[in-house]
Formats: sequence, C-alpha cells, structure tokens
Amino acid sequence: MKTLTQAEEEIMQILWQLNEANVASIIEQMPEPKPAYNTVSTITRILESKKFVNYRKQGRGHIYYPIVSKKDYTRATAGKLASNYFKGSYKSMVSFFMQQEQLSVQDLEDILKEMNKKS
Repeated sequence: MKTLTQAEEEIMQILWQLNEANVASIIEQMPEPKPAYNTVSTITRILESKKFVNYRKQGRGHIYYPIVSKKDYTRATAGKLASNYFKGSYKSMVSFFMQQEQLSVQDLEDILKEMNKKS
C-alpha cells in the first residue's frame, strides 16, 4: 500500500469520518486557514490515482468516497513503522513508546485486555 503525504492523510481522515463528500464539504471540515478549492481538488485526484478514493458524478461535480478503509491503512502503516524502525518487532515498538512515556502502564494493560479478547 502506498504511503500518504500529510495533506493526503488529512483529507482521508475527513473522508473516513464522513464516508463521502464533495470538495466543498471536505474543505468545511478542515481547520483554518482553509486551503484553496483547487488544492483540495488536486489532492483528491491524487488520492484517486493512488487508489485510495473513488468518486461518482453528481451534477457538475464529484462525490468522493474512500475505497481503502481506515483499518487497512492503519494496519499497513503500523506494519511499515515496525519494519522500518523496529526491525519488524512490535515488542520493540511498544517498548519504545513506553520509554518515551507516550504509553502508560494503564494503556498497556488495556492493550493486553484487547489482545486477550481476540485470543
């Protein structure tokens, strides 16, 4: 799966939240200062070429919708992070976040509970 730029990911987050939207609706959800219409339109076309979104025509415009789920993208991104920075070890990755104090003992306990549910 291709990696998204920060701008592409921001638009995907909005589309995952809304399920579908035209460019104007995407812009409404973006923080100030809002990007230009043409900028968002260009990014959505890039997302289409990367096979992350598709569209259907509505009047003179397009309604965009995600064809890659947030869960699938998250899984691929986490796997790439583990591979590129932690030699494929999720244990090392979790240990790193704990050492950086970005993951509390309570967070770790919650993760273990979730893992036990799936077992």
